[in-house]
Amino acid sequence: MELREQGDVLAARTDPGWQHASMAADLLGRSDVDHLVVAARGTSDNAARYAQYLFGIEARLPVGLAAPWLYSSDAPPLLSRGAVLAISQAGRSPDIVSVAAAARSQDRPTVAITNDVDSPLAAVADVVVPLLAGDERAVAATKTYLASLHAIAQIAACLHPDPARWTWLERLPELVSEVIEAQLDARARFDPLDGAALVTVIGRGLQLATAYETALKLRELSGIASEAFSLPDLIHGPIAALRPSGAVWLLSTSGRRQPDRAALAALRQAIGVSVAVSEREDVVAAADIGIQLQPGLPEWLAPIVAVIPGQAAALRLGELRGVDLDQPHGLRKVTLTT
Repeated sequence: MELREQGDVLAARTDPGWQHASMAADLLGRSDVDHLVVAARGTSDNAARYAQYLFGIEARLPVGLAAPWLYSSDAPPLLSRGAVLAISQAGRSPDIVSVAAAARSQDRPTVAITNDVDSPLAAVADVVVPLLAGDERAVAATKTYLASLHAIAQIAACLHPDPARWTWLERLPELVSEVIEAQLDARARFDPLDGAALVTVIGRGLQLATAYETALKLRELSGIASEAFSLPDLIHGPIAALRPSGAVWLLSTSGRRQPDRAALAALRQAIGVSVAVSEREDVVAAADIGIQLQPGLPEWLAPIVAVIPGQAAALRLGELRGVDLDQPHGLRKVTLTT
């Protein structure tokens, strides 16, 4: 149900989201800000990876992912000339709040993206960007993840105005709903992954966030060991763990230096099942399970659509394994890390 709500959530937050995105962009675009630190955990950390690449491309802003453990001390890192973006669906993880609080204590700009505007995180932020996703009951986040990417995309659009981007964001909710229904209807095609000992998900650039989120969803809902890499990082050593008992999930959409058919062909020699999510027909045709995305999606928008097949696959594998899809073993909706 929550997976299917994603298009409606994006539609509902599009208009009100612009006001909050504009305030966040004004803060992050201040002349005394020359880098951004993003604090997040879990699914929100994958949204942070999207922000890392998108703001780096659009605003040419150096963006680093925070090490929240460092900020729980009495002497946290100095954030001079920096700004903090904290992303947390519930806004209650003490370590994420501590990063935002450190920025506030150092008089540095702080933006919070959260689904709870009354949360401790919202209380210490200068600007709050609400996800407006409504209650999310399933532990494995779906609609709050897409809402986080949507919020980040709106902020980027305010930092680097482009009418074409606004047009795409208006079209996005309907596109998301169409892709969700198509992926749910065809989710039995992911059945061959049920026997995989390891799923290695590969993405690059803006799709690195999608790779991490896909791997997380597969692991959360099916219990299958899943991990994410950029293609260069995989080649630098972890590729040695690929086996015929495993699977590779490749993401390849618009943008420079994306994995191509040759990369997939080389990896297929070492694994049992291959999945490709791409707008390129040759890449889709080269995979055992090919998911064709709509051609012509902008580079910044493709990750919002490309994660949906991963959500559908995780759902299907959980169904096959008899998992309680709303409450997988060992997981809680709100994790209070310190």
